Amino acid sequence: MTTTPPTASPTSPAHTAHTPAPGAAVTVGVVMGSNSDWDTMQHAVQILQQFGIAYEARVVSAHRMPDALFDYAEAALARGLQAIIAGAGGAAHLPGMLAAKTTVPVLGVPVASKHLQGVDSLHSIVQMPKGIPVATFAIGHAGAANAALFAVAMLALQDPALAAQLQAFRVAQTAAAEAMTLPPL
Repeated sequence: MTTTPPTASPTSPAHTAHTPAPGAAVTVGVVMGSNSDWDTMQHAVQILQQFGIAYEARVVSAHRMPDALFDYAEAALARGLQAIIAGAGGAAHLPGMLAAKTTVPVLGVPVASKHLQGVDSLHSIVQMPKGIPVATFAIGHAGAANAALFAVAMLALQDPALAAQLQAFRVAQTAAAEAMTLPPL
């Protein structure tokens, strides 16, 4: 399957790379500060697709689109979002600003930056003031995938079929690890 990065074109008001099938209620928003973050954030999308979670993926820049960011966050609960996975690099204010404007759980993914390899992003996202929580994950691809798995686990608390699917995923991971062999010396 080929994925296309979300665009930040001003002519595309939704800035959307994926919209769910008609009638499917979006439950997870995947947002990023720039389409350059797609290389990392597509790993979250792949997990959501694997579990059949209705999601949307958008560019919502904290610095270049602050009004759109506020609109997105303020409408999230009413739109039925149950989690927002937000990835950003550098100053990485996107997850924290979303969390400041909504009570929907925000899962922050630090995107690796050119100069500091994402440590700057990690510090920006993880150091939130008391009262505005952002669940923060590892830098990069693993963090994006784990944020999506965390969202799946949250949704699975109210969905027994999804919980069974998540359990099967974990069992398969265990089996794959147990089947690993080391090369001979």
